[in-house]
Amino acid sequence: MNRLSQFSAFCATLMIGSGCSTVTDMVTSNIPEGHSGRPSIVVSLRAQEAYLYRAGHRTASSRISSGREGYRTPVGRFQVIRKDEDHRSSVYGDYVDDSGRVVKANVDSRRDSKPAHSHFVGAPMPYFLEFSPGYGLHQGYLPGEPASHGCIRMPYWKARQFYGAAHLGTLVVIKP
Repeated sequence: MNRLSQFSAFCATLMIGSGCSTVTDMVTSNIPEGHSGRPSIVVSLRAQEAYLYRAGHRTASSRISSGREGYRTPVGRFQVIRKDEDHRSSVYGDYVDDSGRVVKANVDSRRDSKPAHSHFVGAPMPYFLEFSPGYGLHQGYLPGEPASHGCIRMPYWKARQFYGAAHLGTLVVIKP
């Protein structure tokens, strides 16, 4: 049995035994792509899923959490305008003191006043693919429904996979 077969058998056993979507995401995001060519990303807000295509062939899919009521994710055709592996929000995050202790959590730095002797630390948004100013796909919490401030959250392994495939100029289509 070659290494790929052994790895596949091991991963299948893990998935069956655990039933955990995290294991599934990890395994499917590390399977070599069968297609090459220009990548594109399609997001279905209704289905709460994102799809990675190469040369018109779907090569990956992911669960997502898009913008909640009042913070809708924009719909339309976009392009990746920035990639940032270790991005942090410039608007949403926490106020922390000099020792790093959270003084005020889950703030909007535009609206929430800064407590004395604290500074703003933006929420982490790893594997950020910005497609419109202030909006992007990135790793984040998925509660099973739209819950973000307009960005598209993905599981860690999928965010990493989409990030690795995309480049500046990659087409991103957001469908209602």
